[in-house]
Amino acid sequence: MALRPPMHDRTASSSSFAEAFETARQKLDHELDLGSDISSEEPTPLEPCLESPGTDESSSSPLTPASPATGAVTPQLDPDVAEDFAFAFDIDGVLIRGGTPIPEAIEAMKVLNGENPYGVKVPYIFVTNGGGKFEQERCRDLSRQLEIDVSPGQFICGHTPMKQFADKYGTVLVVGGEGEKCREVAESYGFRDVITPGDILKANAATAPFRRLTDLEHANSRDLLARGKLSDVVIEAIFVFADSRDWASDLQIIIDIAMSKGGRLETRSETFEEGPPIYFSHNDIVWAASHEHVRLGMGALRRFVEVGFSDVTGGKKPKTHSFGKPQVSTFEFATRLLQKWRADRHGLVSSSPPETVYFVGDTPESDIRGTNAMNAESENDWYSILVKTGVYQDGTEPAYKPRKTVETVLDAVNHGIEREMARRAASRAPLDDLSLKLANQAIASAVDPVIVDE
Repeated sequence: MALRPPMHDRTASSSSFAEAFETARQKLDHELDLGSDISSEEPTPLEPCLESPGTDESSSSPLTPASPATGAVTPQLDPDVAEDFAFAFDIDGVLIRGGTPIPEAIEAMKVLNGENPYGVKVPYIFVTNGGGKFEQERCRDLSRQLEIDVSPGQFICGHTPMKQFADKYGTVLVVGGEGEKCREVAESYGFRDVITPGDILKANAATAPFRRLTDLEHANSRDLLARGKLSDVVIEAIFVFADSRDWASDLQIIIDIAMSKGGRLETRSETFEEGPPIYFSHNDIVWAASHEHVRLGMGALRRFVEVGFSDVTGGKKPKTHSFGKPQVSTFEFATRLLQKWRADRHGLVSSSPPETVYFVGDTPESDIRGTNAMNAESENDWYSILVKTGVYQDGTEPAYKPRKTVETVLDAVNHGIEREMARRAASRAPLDDLSLKLANQAIASAVDPVIVDE
């Protein structure tokens, strides 16, 4: 049965999850600050898992510390809010495409906020590999686009985990994004000395022969020569926060530093094994923009760095790492956030997560792969749903199979709610054999006419 939302007042519900998750996120971030213990070794749960994502079995990564530490209060519970299931959404290609909301996305948010035949309000968060802006700025954009209140507490982006390294590294190179935004984000995370490619080009324009800074870029870039010679500057780590706006010059600078003597600018290592680590905020090869065909993403830049470095060093490999989906650690962080939200509802210190989390994405290689990997390791059920409004092309065989394939995000929301309502109905009353069989079929499929299984 297709969900057709009745006329419910959504004024109160539209902001309830934003406020609740903001509180939960602040508490969770506080726990992570207390529990973070980043060693001098590269953190295994955050390293790339291109062949087998999520195979790290460590339970002590900075994203998944073991000890919550918050006080308990007794809140007033809204009986219409679901606790046994929740939704997590990718953004580009699922809710937004090319800066424009996908029409069904606005309706899907209304359904989640209670405008459905059951009057149930379903908690939801957003997990995106995108970035390049302050989380608050991205949430303001999303609130306007989806016509709801979205708080940074509901929002997990690719570079969010990078803040854990602010105390580990001194001087860092930050790449990507518009203008100075990524530098500003990095400094807000606590990084003390943030250098950009523009700073290096200002000091030595010959670094990238075909790149010339605009007058504004030149004015905004910092004067590295005021420190002395460029070779006095030592880059301890490279962070690609967002998609590059100039691949040629960024690629040249990244590879230059990867080939350097311990990150020292304008130098060359004799072994090509002394360069600093390079962290990418995600690993998506392509993404869905406003163009009819998918566009190259940060994962493609990473591959160019790796192949280019290998070609010019005689087969050596750079120290590359990635965050974001499909890394299981990203989904673990989402689980912790949902746990904290659920605990806050009952005034508890800790809680189990919702029994089922429906993850809705458009990219099999990151969204579906990561959800399925998380489900294989998690005690609760992570249910992957693939939509046809983004990277995935209808009629092709996805590299990683979802548990459900649907047309749009609205169909995904309808499917999840119908599945949960059928499950509840089946658990409430004793059934004869035929009714039990029908109920089980409803739980297994919960098929809307516009939904297509793979």
